[in-house]
Amino acid sequence: MALSHASSGQVVSLGALDAQAEETCALLKASDVEVMWLVLPAGKLVPSHGVSTSMTLQCLRGRVEVQLDGELKLLEAGQLMYLAGGAPHGLHALEDTRLLRTIVLPADRTD
Repeated sequence: MALSHASSGQVVSLGALDAQAEETCALLKASDVEVMWLVLPAGKLVPSHGVSTSMTLQCLRGRVEVQLDGELKLLEAGQLMYLAGGAPHGLHALEDTRLLRTIVLPADRTD
């Protein structure tokens, strides 16, 4: 599904997106924030990585294990997790999962 980035004031239907989007895509990208729709099929592993700035993971559907600081934390539909900048984390989808990842971008960033 081809999706353009949302513009200021635009409403994005997450229910419609869940029914149509079969892969991860960027919902919005601005100078200070980026929102990604993450599609993780059951069993999908995302290796440990870090993002230099703060971020949140919001689970909209499914269940995912988040590897963080040597621990496994369960994130389920309806839950939100905050990750401090630089925190290495990995993901393992326990079932078909949909996440919203919101990254706060540094003010001095240039595209």
